[in-house]
Amino acid sequence: MTLPGGRAVFALVFVVALGAVLAALVTQHVFDMQPCPWCVLQRLIFVLVASFAALGWLWRSATGRWVGALGISTLCALGATAALWQHFVAAASSSCNLTLADRILSGAGLDALWPQVFAATASCADAKVDLLGVPYEFYSLALFVLLDLAALSLVWRRTA
Repeated sequence: MTLPGGRAVFALVFVVALGAVLAALVTQHVFDMQPCPWCVLQRLIFVLVASFAALGWLWRSATGRWVGALGISTLCALGATAALWQHFVAAASSSCNLTLADRILSGAGLDALWPQVFAATASCADAKVDLLGVPYEFYSLALFVLLDLAALSLVWRRTA
């Protein structure tokens, strides 16, 4: 079995990352599962992952593939860290005010620019929910790990 080409992997990463954001928006706006700052930070990271996937897909060279894949891998590591922090630390806190996630989001100004997508509307403790018996942030964690593996497969191909 042969692995899909670099462009196919970038396209898949792009679709999955934006699909994760879409799923988060559906659970927020349709099922009233309000996000905390750490949830919204993970949305932002998924958007950035999609941006690097688009860059890797459009920049048709070994350097473009390398830059896109390393950008995705770095962001996925940060996203996985955010998901773990949300679960093990932030969810035990009654307030998310002035946490790193809150400062990043307010500093970027995306919550004011596009509040339907990037405004945190719940505290970390209130946003602690399960979806089908699994903590919501673990779905995000799993996607970050899978997307990171996809990106690393592109890096490994380049170095092999």
